[in-house]
Amino acid sequence: MTMTSRERLLTVLKGEIPDCVPVAPDFSNMIPARLTGKPFWDLYLYNDPPIWEAYIDCAKHFGIDSLMDGYFPLTFPEELVTDGPVWERFIVHRDAERLVVQESHVDNGRRVWRPEVTVYLVADPPTAHVKPEAIGLPAIPKRWEPVEGVKEVDLGPEGLKRIKALLGDQGLVGVRLTWSIIVYGEDRLVAYYEQPEIHERWRAEHLAVTEARFRRIMAMDVKPDFFCIGGSGTLIYQTPQMVRELALPGLKCAIDLAEGVGIPTHVHSCGPEKELVRMFAEETRLTVIDPLECPPMGDCDLAELKRLYGQKLVLKGNLHTTEVMLRGSTDDVVRASRAAIDAAGKGGRFILSTGDQCGRDTPDANLHAMIDTARTYGRYR
Repeated sequence: MTMTSRERLLTVLKGEIPDCVPVAPDFSNMIPARLTGKPFWDLYLYNDPPIWEAYIDCAKHFGIDSLMDGYFPLTFPEELVTDGPVWERFIVHRDAERLVVQESHVDNGRRVWRPEVTVYLVADPPTAHVKPEAIGLPAIPKRWEPVEGVKEVDLGPEGLKRIKALLGDQGLVGVRLTWSIIVYGEDRLVAYYEQPEIHERWRAEHLAVTEARFRRIMAMDVKPDFFCIGGSGTLIYQTPQMVRELALPGLKCAIDLAEGVGIPTHVHSCGPEKELVRMFAEETRLTVIDPLECPPMGDCDLAELKRLYGQKLVLKGNLHTTEVMLRGSTDDVVRASRAAIDAAGKGGRFILSTGDQCGRDTPDANLHAMIDTARTYGRYR
């Protein structure tokens, strides 16, 4: 019996065997934006459409089994920081290739500008935290115009309800419950080593925020299909010891809370991930982890992870996004897809995917080749 994408994914996440191996290449941003045919700033700045809606259109276009992991930024008013000045966004530079946006507020009649800008590109995702001087602009702009025409989007519970309806049977919608990165940026790194007394406060804050957000989500009429609890580059920003010491208590709490209400949990963490897989498999009841990137981007061997942890976790990965998906031929993609299925498909608990974020110019033919291979070759041998 042929399953819908939603049925197929739910079956795999339960540890059962569906009609075929689900396939969900990671094209969360650039490919959906490209398919709209619009300047990328229409999506990222003006929400026309918002990137998560473009993703849903893209998922339906290719017919993937969409595990929509946290693209919709569910937001509660209680979580918004309202103290301090009201910052406004202004376009301080525009040309055919980019819009540059800088925030400002008025303090005692004097306009104050943030020291960094966000660069919205015509054919790439935006780049934030850029010094204006680094792109040939003055720190204090000489001219500016307000950002106008941004489409309003509902990021609350009704917005999630709408997104779930839009995706329908094409897959599952996940929202962020917590995160796996506590130490980020230079200031926090220095504080970690020079102020060890602060560690307990960080742990407690992480745990409290996780529990509060869980209560808010569970109070909604429409619940997410799964919870996202990871963070891109968890073991790039932090050592495994940092994760275990600071983040793991809150992550365990999140997983236990989710399991108690029957909702799966998902970790996405690009870059090195082998030790993170071991940690989650041996110390938690996490449901699914991705993207399990192979060298040089990561350190994961799919067959090894399947042998060690394939009965505890659903593994999702891991075709190379550049050498195979972007630069390879369709034959290369078919071979790599078959190899991944052979390596991790035995006994179930596997979703065929790519490493992190397929590039904008990944050929459509390569994506179709990957998906077709899952549909025809993808059996849990």
